[in-house]
Amino acid sequence: MKKKLVSVILSVTMIATLLVGCGTKTADAGDTTTTTEKAETTEAADTAESTENVSADPADYKVVMIVKQSDSWFDDMATGIDQLKKDTGLNVSVQVPETGDAASQISIMEDLIAQDVDAICVVPNDPNALVPTIQKARDAGIVVVTHEAPGTADSVDLDIEAFVNESFGQLFAENLAKAMDGKGKYAGFVGGLTMETHMAWYEAAVKYLEENYPDMENVATEPYEDGNSVEGAHDKALEVLKAYPDIAGFFDCSAQGGGICEALQENDLAGTVKVVSLALPSMSSTYLKDGSMSHGLCWRPADAGYAACYAAYLIASGQGVETGTDLKATGYDSVELEGNIGYGNAPLEFTADNIDDYNF
Repeated sequence: MKKKLVSVILSVTMIATLLVGCGTKTADAGDTTTTTEKAETTEAADTAESTENVSADPADYKVVMIVKQSDSWFDDMATGIDQLKKDTGLNVSVQVPETGDAASQISIMEDLIAQDVDAICVVPNDPNALVPTIQKARDAGIVVVTHEAPGTADSVDLDIEAFVNESFGQLFAENLAKAMDGKGKYAGFVGGLTMETHMAWYEAAVKYLEENYPDMENVATEPYEDGNSVEGAHDKALEVLKAYPDIAGFFDCSAQGGGICEALQENDLAGTVKVVSLALPSMSSTYLKDGSMSHGLCWRPADAGYAACYAAYLIASGQGVETGTDLKATGYDSVELEGNIGYGNAPLEFTADNIDDYNF
């Protein structure tokens, strides 16, 4: 592993530095070069030679992406990661947890630590729950890059985000308000209360609506959880409809708004009650075209996976990531670094009018 070679280089450098501190004049009166100067010259030459031996060849690095769960969203992410492998030769792969929870992701991480991979990328179901295992991986010299986990950025080498989350949350609010003509009751959904980005979008959306649309009313003090499943969104929407028969809109921060649309269709409310949702075009096309969904939002999972894994390779190979770095994916061609967070500019919006422009 290249990280081990880098460690050896650092150790040799430290030893050489200690020896330099003991330097004296040479015994040869004709040689005015100090031992210190000779040691420094030798050290520099050796270090340069050793550094040249640290490979930047992507094929020499093993990078693994751990996704949240098995569904269409992460199938698309895997497509992007496969493309990265074809484009660069990077030894990169995807692992899918058996269940969509932190425990399954931690189990995979433990296995990868034992395998001594070069880098682990992960889209956490519960970012805080993964922090101890992330630290264990980094203590072992493994680079860790997250996606959708800006709150734990100080615990990782880098967190890659498609955009600033507060701005994306406001897009939910703006489009829901437009669809509802700025008035009526609404409900917000997330995949789970531990899902950091979902909660950030939800909170930003609610705040925006409270500040700008006084005639819109949130029916709950916290978001409803759909469990990141169409069935969960469907069943939760039926509960909300029963409790609030006069509800006028929903927004879903997980990619399961289709379940809400199906619940509305069953109650002859499709198109009357408005729905804005995170969704892949392929998951929402039918609902947008029949009018049961007003607006879809997303970023391309394939591009996010590509960017995160390429960033992990750059860090593991010593090249690093900084503001302006091109991560070779659409929307991530010049990332903006704030601390350990790398922001792209990759939001996508679609309606019935432009949905056919997207093919994923």
